[in-house]
Amino acid sequence: MVASCVLALALLLAFVIPASADVAIPQLTGRVVDQTGTLSSSDIASLSQKLRDFETRKGSQIAVVIVPTTQPETIEQFSLRVAEAWKIGRKKVDDGAILVVAKNDRHLRIEVGYGLEGALTDVTSRRIIDEIITPKFRTGDFGGGISDGVDRMIRVIDGEPLPVPSPTVNFGNLDDLAPVFIVTLFASIGVGGFFRAMLGRLLGSLVTGGIIAGLSWFILGSAALAAAVGVLGFIIGFVADLFSAITPGTGRSRGGFWSSGSSGGGWSSGSSSSSGSFGGGGGSFGGGGASGSW
Repeated sequence: MVASCVLALALLLAFVIPASADVAIPQLTGRVVDQTGTLSSSDIASLSQKLRDFETRKGSQIAVVIVPTTQPETIEQFSLRVAEAWKIGRKKVDDGAILVVAKNDRHLRIEVGYGLEGALTDVTSRRIIDEIITPKFRTGDFGGGISDGVDRMIRVIDGEPLPVPSPTVNFGNLDDLAPVFIVTLFASIGVGGFFRAMLGRLLGSLVTGGIIAGLSWFILGSAALAAAVGVLGFIIGFVADLFSAITPGTGRSRGGFWSSGSSGGGWSSGSSSSSGSFGGGGGSFGGGGASGSW
């Protein structure tokens, strides 16, 4: 039974999530790695100095990486691979963070190490993206957006809270919700039927809802919204199966939830052209942080 569940889960993940990871992890050549030529040499030098001074004073490490695209992966998948390889932050302290920008995709993410998740929470990271970084990105000021975003990350890590959010702050893009609900409907009725056939109506619907919640978190960057979509996926699949069954069953709805996995991978380091040698300190990441777009 357990083996069947594991096999079914692997098959659904392989069906829904692209397995390939074609974009190579950039070499860690400094605190700022720009593969797009977006930042000027003076921008890189200024930003690198700011991050070096912060590390000297606080011990925590922050890195910035700009790539053209993360496709076919989502930015969440790509940024976690980068974090696992670079290992920004001190070993066993895990106080590292990475600002990842996929310029052509118009997506960005703040990836947060375990040790900083209490300060750079998912909500705080999302607010930094929405309120500070993306407004400047929309005007073409990438250097200013990154610099201001890093400034705010440093201040939050230092203990300064963000200002009280205004009622109009948007924690999710409506453009992102449409594909999520389409995938939820399809997966709940179509793909979810595979699980229900193998595991039964209730357990199959629960597993489907959990996987939908995980996928929604990758797209929306919000655990709360992901949980709500997971509940919706469970209800759609369970009710649809009830109508198609000869003998109706009963069960309580239960949404999926997101949980972070432990990170691994090797450590890579390189020489920074602007700041001397720089390498990750062995920090670990588990998927904390937030994503956004502009």
